[in-house]
Amino acid sequence: MSKSPAPSAPVTPARPSAGSLEPLFNPRSIALVGATERSVWSIAAVDNLRRFGYAGRVHMINPKGGTIFGSEAAPTCSAVGEPIDAALLMVPESKMLEVFDDLHNAGIGGAVILSGGFAETGDGGRQRQQQIADKARVAGIRMLGPNCLGYANFVAGTPIWTTPLRRAGGTPQVALVSQSGALASQLEQFAHQQRVGLTHMISTGNEADVQVADAIEYLAAQPEPRAIALFLESVRDPVRFEHAIDAANAAGKPVVVLKVGSSEASAKAAQAHTGSLVGNDRVFDALCRKLGLSRVHSLEELVVTSDLFARLGAIHGGGVAFIAMSGGMCEIITDQAEAEAIELPTLSADTGRALREVLPPLATPNNPLDVTGAAMVEPELIARSLRTLAQDPKIAALSFVFDTPPKEDARGFARRFIGQVGAGFRESGKPCVMFSHTFSGVTGEARALTEELGVIYSGGGVRHGLNALGQLLRHGAWQRSARTARNVVPEAALRPDSERAVLDFLADRGVPVIPAQVVTSAEAAAACAQKLATPVVLKIASPDIRHKTEVGGVALGLGDAEAVRAAYEQMMQRVQAARPDARLDGVIVSPMRGSGVELFVGTMRDPQWGPAIAVGLGGVFVEVLKDTSLRLLPVCEDDALTMLSELRGSALLDGFRGAPAVDRAALAKIIVAIGDAALALGPDLVSLEINPLLAFDGGIEALDGLTVWEDAREQH
Repeated sequence: MSKSPAPSAPVTPARPSAGSLEPLFNPRSIALVGATERSVWSIAAVDNLRRFGYAGRVHMINPKGGTIFGSEAAPTCSAVGEPIDAALLMVPESKMLEVFDDLHNAGIGGAVILSGGFAETGDGGRQRQQQIADKARVAGIRMLGPNCLGYANFVAGTPIWTTPLRRAGGTPQVALVSQSGALASQLEQFAHQQRVGLTHMISTGNEADVQVADAIEYLAAQPEPRAIALFLESVRDPVRFEHAIDAANAAGKPVVVLKVGSSEASAKAAQAHTGSLVGNDRVFDALCRKLGLSRVHSLEELVVTSDLFARLGAIHGGGVAFIAMSGGMCEIITDQAEAEAIELPTLSADTGRALREVLPPLATPNNPLDVTGAAMVEPELIARSLRTLAQDPKIAALSFVFDTPPKEDARGFARRFIGQVGAGFRESGKPCVMFSHTFSGVTGEARALTEELGVIYSGGGVRHGLNALGQLLRHGAWQRSARTARNVVPEAALRPDSERAVLDFLADRGVPVIPAQVVTSAEAAAACAQKLATPVVLKIASPDIRHKTEVGGVALGLGDAEAVRAAYEQMMQRVQAARPDARLDGVIVSPMRGSGVELFVGTMRDPQWGPAIAVGLGGVFVEVLKDTSLRLLPVCEDDALTMLSELRGSALLDGFRGAPAVDRAALAKIIVAIGDAALALGPDLVSLEINPLLAFDGGIEALDGLTVWEDAREQH
């Protein structure tokens, strides 16, 4: 640690631009403001700087002066008399405004605020936080926090972090961004246990200035990270977040996210049936599909998946071949691969014949491939099997299951065995990885041995390993499907607010709808039914009634004129008695459709991420099982086809017990048209729902349509 000089006249060095994060995350000099040997935070910060061998100047700042951690303290940053790039602020929130004046005078470009007592405490804290954010903005200071543990730039040997850190284990390739400092600390320890090398670790805290989006964009521009691990609680600026993920993808740095909690439901979405069916957290899932984010659901998966993205990259096309030395493990892999939607291609006849020439007599050419315990005696079997499997055109990647020992054995068996794995990996010419059987720590010696022998090894075990492989395959598919975004221009004057108006609007946009007529007398209803020459349905037409059956506004299967007249008169009486306040436009007469597959298609507007579309099978599937698939709008026909395949009841579309199959291609076009129609209605639309969309022998038709608008009026 360098000693600060005696206080002298303040200096004003050249100040960095307000947008620059370099002085914050890669400072040449650091001030520890509020440093004291009595504080565990100060002790940890100083110890980390020493452990990392920080090469820059470190200045102790304390208004009482004195000697702190062996260095002479200055009372203020301005009194140091030297340029300072970044400051760690460990002072009470009541002193923060005064401290920022000092930072401004000293020309400091970045600040990390450990202190709490701001937005997390309520309205008063939010006001105080905004005050310091305003001061920082005027001064051109980029601010991390408040209420955060800091960051660690492992590649530059620069930690401004306030709990004990280890030096990175393994080649630094993964960057970590977390809104929780405590969880970031736990992830750093876990990464070290797995010998996953971190390049950077950034804790954003309250995000008064630097948000996760800023951190991701900064990391996307750095040469060292090859993947970014993200722990996310909420997103404050959705547009900036999307741009940041786009920047990371453009830089070839996949982002793996562990997102906790459901996004906040808005009152608008709650009024729409679609919102209650899909839940807001599923909108974030849809965002991940749109942006190419790989979403995981545990801390272990976050580290293991990010590590494999950094070392293997996305996997493009085909399936995976696995090799183990146990039939039972092969069965576990088969089950787990199915759960993760990983294709295990059946080996071609040529591959099978070639394997029989290299395998022992007891082994059977399959995928997964059990090479039996013979490989322990003859490790060369592994290399030969990997080379042979790699020739199969349906295989995109290969994996071998084996536990690397903590240290090399005296007889050199581990080196010989893993050397054969490495030879097979290299000669395959395809992405390859070796997994431990169970979740295991990885020693530095084990990581060094596998890297020396050309083996990418993960101690994440088969379960987390296959989960990660599934993410790599899906990201590869996402990269292949990347396309130019479509833009549907809203038509602001349009506002259909009744069932018939909604269906007519959809019909104008290419959605097939059931023929119908609105009538205002019993005689007109009978005449319309006679013209249709088929049993008919009567439904009340009112912009104020959403649920027609609840007020007696539906009559089904009416076959003759007298029945239609009577049903009309009785319906008008029932509805007027139940809803005397409702506007009644008349009664809708339409043909009674027979059996078919009922589908639900609905759009909703998420308060953060905008319009989305949900597709599901009707009846019990959508109401009880909530069997729906969701995407953000706009969608294309490929999206719609994938959504249909994701439904648990998808097989019903292909004909069940003699029922005719649904034309999926035609259905996909209709789903796209409904989504585009919702976008055309503009931002005042909360929800557009078609329930049911009936697929039957005669084709596909929308039988009912509903809109919900911003003003929350019940409209039908």
